[in-house]
Amino acid sequence: MVKHIVMFQFEGSDDQRLAVARKFRDALIALPAQIDQLKSIEVGININPAEQWDLVLTAVADSMEDVAAYSAHPAHVAAVGLIAGHKKSRACVDYIIEE
Repeated sequence: MVKHIVMFQFEGSDDQRLAVARKFRDALIALPAQIDQLKSIEVGININPAEQWDLVLTAVADSMEDVAAYSAHPAHVAAVGLIAGHKKSRACVDYIIEE
């Protein structure tokens, strides 16, 4: 199993960034019902104003091939489209879950 963790930083005022984060979160949490390769997803909006990241997602898939399929899926592409023009930065880590 692979854990896919992505953090996003958005541009704009605090209120604008929060609105984008909420809309993006809502789209992301709907994805497991639409994408077979996605075993689970957890999405959180940062509440710590001292930190630079606005949103983090943790997704689980069986393999890196499944992560790639999830990333290319039209429902995921549509969700990512919601942050077009708002994304300032993105960081990602993928790792194997040790069992």
